[in-house]
Amino acid sequence: MTEYIIPISIQQLITAEQAYRYRIVPTSLKDDGLIILISDSKELNILKNELEIVLDKNIDLEFKETSILNQYLSVNYRKNTNNTVSNIEYTNDFLEKIVITAKEIGSSDIHFEPYENKARVRYRLDGKLKEQFHISNEEYPVIVNKIKIRAQLDISEKRLPQDGRITISTEYDDFDIRVSILPTLHGEKVVLRLLSKDTSHVNIDSLGFSDDELKIYLENIKKPNGIVLISGPTGSGKTTTLYATLKLLNQVNTNILTVEDPIEYTLEGINQVQLKESIGLDFATTLRTFLRQDPDIIMVGEIRDVATANMAVRAALTGHLVLSTIHTNSSWATVSRLVDMGVPSFLIAGTLNCSIAQRLVRKLCKSCRKEENINHSIFPTGFDIPNDLQKHYIAVGCNNCFHTGYSGRKAIYEILPITLELSEYIKNGKTTIDDYIKSNNIATLKSNALKMIINGETSVEEVFSLLMI
Repeated sequence: MTEYIIPISIQQLITAEQAYRYRIVPTSLKDDGLIILISDSKELNILKNELEIVLDKNIDLEFKETSILNQYLSVNYRKNTNNTVSNIEYTNDFLEKIVITAKEIGSSDIHFEPYENKARVRYRLDGKLKEQFHISNEEYPVIVNKIKIRAQLDISEKRLPQDGRITISTEYDDFDIRVSILPTLHGEKVVLRLLSKDTSHVNIDSLGFSDDELKIYLENIKKPNGIVLISGPTGSGKTTTLYATLKLLNQVNTNILTVEDPIEYTLEGINQVQLKESIGLDFATTLRTFLRQDPDIIMVGEIRDVATANMAVRAALTGHLVLSTIHTNSSWATVSRLVDMGVPSFLIAGTLNCSIAQRLVRKLCKSCRKEENINHSIFPTGFDIPNDLQKHYIAVGCNNCFHTGYSGRKAIYEILPITLELSEYIKNGKTTIDDYIKSNNIATLKSNALKMIINGETSVEEVFSLLMI
């Protein structure tokens, strides 16, 4: 579909809303105006005059077949996630345009990146970055300063990283933005994380657990004490799983306390604390105070260091259920990570209820996925292809998936409840449990990824790294 890709500098001259409302696509600039593709010749003069007023440029219209115009639209402009026309009107503020567009199309992060000759803006969509705008080097510092002012950061400080938060409230939506600023060679790189206040879509039944996995998970989170840890890399959906869990556990007779960095969703009935390390409010300090707040359930955003790990263990030993995340590659590697942090093995064995590893996997678009015969060369070297995998699907791309070949994501899990046998393994420092996992038929990240390939839900390419585990 490369022949339909428009240069970013041309693409950003109109919004996605304008592209779909008028069914137009700009293709090139000329000395005195803009060339725009259309497929409908009705009321040509009226459309031309309106576009010249709206875009403040001389317009030349070129006709294309409807099918070709649709290709241009779907490749270059992404519709709202709910496929409706936005009720939020754009102002002349380019920053507002960038943020609202990201919100409408379901982007999780916005990256502002300065380089020698220009700066660019990229959106993260379904876990992948996509270039969306170009900004001139003259305009870029203005955008950065606007972000700093709204996040109440120091606009004169350009040598050190800064972190802040912006709250956006409109008639139609409320959301927060976490701001991270990093000095780079050619200027300050800014990343905005969009944090929704709407938790209606956060539901434990729709996360991706199989029936057996959900049963095991629910049994462990309903225990009165102990630790439940969820592991995975950044952006694997750990926090969403925790929030769905808290929603389920949130009862009128339960005192739930959380310490987070940042608070990604606001949950009514739960006491949430925002981390502020600059004033000494870190995870360990907050946890120490939590134990004097008569909690039933404690959620720690992340176990980063030995102090936090030890406080989490202490909370579990004194009769509380502790939920948290940790950065490891598998459910059993979580145990090794805690030992490396300095937590005694016998305490881990006595407090850890369950260790979960998770990943987010893009799902193939059902409208355009293509079935192919198995080709051994697309699998990792030495991978044992099961007998029931005779066919697989590859990503193609169509108008429904904006020519990415994928539509939406699904979480896959590896759930390891800590049994008496595993407790002994932990005390004895056993590093591998492959035989235990096989004999107990525990679904791993690798086996769940393979199941998605067999079911035609995703491609080998998407889960290649998981097949290597």
